[in-house]
Amino acid sequence: MNGMEAPALEIDRVSHAFGKRLALDDVSLTVPAGRFVALLGPNGAGKTTLFSLATRLYTTRTGRLRIFGKDLASHPSAALAELGVVFQSRTLDLDLSVRQNLAYHAALHGLAGRAARARIAHLLGRVGLGERADEKVRTLSGGQARRVEIARALIHRPRLLLLDEATVGLDLASRADIVAIVRGLVAQEGLAVLWATHIFDEVQAEDEIYVLDKGRIIARGTAGEIIGGVAGPPSAPPAEGATASLEAAFRAMTSARSEDAA
Repeated sequence: MNGMEAPALEIDRVSHAFGKRLALDDVSLTVPAGRFVALLGPNGAGKTTLFSLATRLYTTRTGRLRIFGKDLASHPSAALAELGVVFQSRTLDLDLSVRQNLAYHAALHGLAGRAARARIAHLLGRVGLGERADEKVRTLSGGQARRVEIARALIHRPRLLLLDEATVGLDLASRADIVAIVRGLVAQEGLAVLWATHIFDEVQAEDEIYVLDKGRIIARGTAGEIIGGVAGPPSAPPAEGATASLEAAFRAMTSARSEDAA
């Protein structure tokens, strides 16, 4: 990776309100090119609102968002061309085959014919569903359908992938499969990822983490740094027990904020 390359995603002092309710309050975060970054927060913390702003479902009124240096407000087409998204809600057409779902999305990006077929075959192989291409989506398990959505998000070769609670409602094995696929894309293809979750065991010790609570970023760092910020510097990066320690640190931070607000 070129050391001078712009970050995959820059969110700079973004706020957003629904009426009088402030959903995001002066949020800033950065996803470097080719890196996996976790956005950790409970349901209702503002993760989905942030993703809606990053994808232009909502208009940014305060602050700026850039995707690989392209300002989302002034150059939306160029910025969004670099972006793939997997939203929490399921959006595949259940009565179409896997291949048909992907072909429709490819056509939206101007990809058709042999090029589209080759891209679809490659991506289905990448997510382990090549043999299910002609089956209707309704025959797939929840985890398999989610893998199709990841393939769909990558049709146009974006360099940044946003995933909003991508494993919600899945069993442990399916969750592990999804996380492994996404981390493989980062390691092997240089994809940048912002992974929004409330599940602590989806975060690894070396990941850059932003903790979002009640619309504000309340901590940033690796799991070890965040744990150390609450419990004192750890003697070594956390390995076994890191999930429990991170969860304890998170609960301590959010509890302290609730007490301060009371």
